[in-house]
Amino acid sequence: MLITDISGAIAAELNIKPKQVEATAELLDGGNTVPFISRYRKEATGSLDEEQIRTVEERLAYLRNMVKRQEEILAKIEEQGKLTDELRAAIEQAQKLQELEDLYLPYKQKKRTRAIIARERGLEPLALAMLAQEEKFTSPTTLAAEYVSEEKGVEDAAAALAGARDIVAETVMEEAKLRSDMRDYLWRTGIIATEIDPEQDENEAQVFLMYENYEEPVRTLPSHRILAINRGEKKGILKVKLATDHAANSDKIYRRVKKGNSVFAEELRLAVEDGYKRLLFPALEREIRSLLTENAEKQAIHIFGANLKQLLLQAPLAGHTVMGLDPGYRTGCKMAVVDPTGHVVDHGVLQVTQSEAAKKSSADKVLNLIKKHHVTLISIGNGTASYETEEFTAALIRDNKLADVHYLITNEAGASVYSASKLAKEELPEYDVTIRGAVSIARRVQDPLAELVKIDPKAIGVGQYQHDVNQKELGETLDSVIESAVNHVGVDLNTASGALLKHIAGINATIAKNIVAYRDANGTFSGRKELLKVPRLGPAAFTQCAGFLRIHGGKSPLDNTPVHPESYSLAEKILAKLGFTLADLSDKTKLKSLADKRQNVREAQMAAELEAGLPTVHDILDALVKPGRDPRDDLPAPLTRQAIVNLSDIKPGTIMRGTVRNITDFGAFVDIGIKTAGLIHISELSQRRIKHPLDVVAVGDILNVMVISVDEKRGRIGLSLKQVPKQAR
Repeated sequence: MLITDISGAIAAELNIKPKQVEATAELLDGGNTVPFISRYRKEATGSLDEEQIRTVEERLAYLRNMVKRQEEILAKIEEQGKLTDELRAAIEQAQKLQELEDLYLPYKQKKRTRAIIARERGLEPLALAMLAQEEKFTSPTTLAAEYVSEEKGVEDAAAALAGARDIVAETVMEEAKLRSDMRDYLWRTGIIATEIDPEQDENEAQVFLMYENYEEPVRTLPSHRILAINRGEKKGILKVKLATDHAANSDKIYRRVKKGNSVFAEELRLAVEDGYKRLLFPALEREIRSLLTENAEKQAIHIFGANLKQLLLQAPLAGHTVMGLDPGYRTGCKMAVVDPTGHVVDHGVLQVTQSEAAKKSSADKVLNLIKKHHVTLISIGNGTASYETEEFTAALIRDNKLADVHYLITNEAGASVYSASKLAKEELPEYDVTIRGAVSIARRVQDPLAELVKIDPKAIGVGQYQHDVNQKELGETLDSVIESAVNHVGVDLNTASGALLKHIAGINATIAKNIVAYRDANGTFSGRKELLKVPRLGPAAFTQCAGFLRIHGGKSPLDNTPVHPESYSLAEKILAKLGFTLADLSDKTKLKSLADKRQNVREAQMAAELEAGLPTVHDILDALVKPGRDPRDDLPAPLTRQAIVNLSDIKPGTIMRGTVRNITDFGAFVDIGIKTAGLIHISELSQRRIKHPLDVVAVGDILNVMVISVDEKRGRIGLSLKQVPKQAR
């Protein structure tokens, strides 16, 4: 593979044009961010989306690293004087790093192996004769006797043959094609077998009981089981091996290298058996286990990222005064009331699990606060004592006929992490840790994105086996997910926190702090170009970030749209062609007229007349008809309730409405208003066969589901999506 082939290779993989890859690579190399490229450089990339651009970025890094490795390997083998034309061609044509390393293995500098020691003792000619299997030799022992040398440490013919076998074993097992074929064979036919170490504590082993004498083919082992097995092995509870027919494998290799009826046949067989057992199989077992883990981690990280993005992009319940309740037994239920802008207007502690008198006092307190602050929504954290708090809230709403008040159960994962963080102390210095948690539970329903970005994504509680995967890769993936979500929605420049601003394209934590400091010192921004006055925010950063920052009521209505400042002139020309001006974007009647006209615009013709790119013209038209639009407005609002559901009241066959809380490889967990989320197993998601639950549902989806099983003793409920009648979906 030559450097000039990289664009073509990536284009073929992604089924796009090489020039799209080349343009994307040039933009990435120029320091442009993925959100900026996907949104504002569509003409250059041929309208590649974010996922495609990130894949190009990933493959560029891989293939450039591979080309660099090819050059290193070629240079090192050439230094040894062993680089043949055939070997050079094989190295240059390799498609994967693994192929490269297989080709390089025989020439790689190693520690002193048994084969190296045998070569030092002058036994390589004997090994080569053994491999050549020439018929002119009458006996291996006779030939081996010629290599006996006390000076070199070869005591007799048997020692000479043993040393030669070591060289043969290493030579045969390092042959690239053999390693590749055997690796593929083990991947197709191998079995991962596990058993519980009998010396382990029974209680510790209980979690891994299903893996006692467990076997599953390598090729079908799902990612969640791979990670579970790895965890059990790491804890010392499970013994894990790659099971295969070793005798048959060794014989297959022997037949591959054997030539006729040579006198060296038995020596060759012994060398192959030793090489397979000592060198090849252990190495391939490590490689396959490593590849299984790598694939499982990628899958787990992908699921985590997909779940996180869906969680971040849930529709906000804007305009509500929200009471956040952080349930608890011993220390009581922490409470905070926040107004529609997220400011705390009241707080306290309620006793909802104590005596009846304490409950009555807490109910009176809550009722007064609801009336005083016009609370319309109560957000209950789903942690300890959540069920009792929900009972208390539902009874309060029912008994007092609060028709305008609803409640919902909110995933409180990460609230405690946030409440103890430096950021929370800076934002809410006058409140203690417990109240900050209640504030977070309230705010995260008003604007999930703005609140959840303040929390380490690994603490948010979506995904699976997050502590068992590569933490660096997980962190990088989740950071890119947050970046994608924040830039997709856009940010109000005059109200956004530093924690939110730092995820905007082109803005780092330092610049985000500088923006907030400038805003505090000079008041609200009146226009996007004022950003250039912020310390360390130069023209390059401005180009990246400006289009994703919104200013409500600024000097130009375009500052409240996704239209980039570099396209303001074009936007005005488009408006003029349609018979409108910038001032009309602030007039609802004119906006409706503009939206009607937009339906009949011939975009290609307009783009040609204005000598502009069609994708840019299309995006500007979409932005102009809905200035200030939040893309999350098109999503279904979170499910709220006024009455509690008891597990004992739920019967199989019941149709219930719920919210998807988490997705794993084996199914989706749905909040249907009981203490524990119900599970829709992957087999109950669709009538058709699906590869993964993400093909059907997403975190935050609101579904009608059918109850198919109830286990009151274990607190488990089984749900089905595919069994819900079509008319009830």
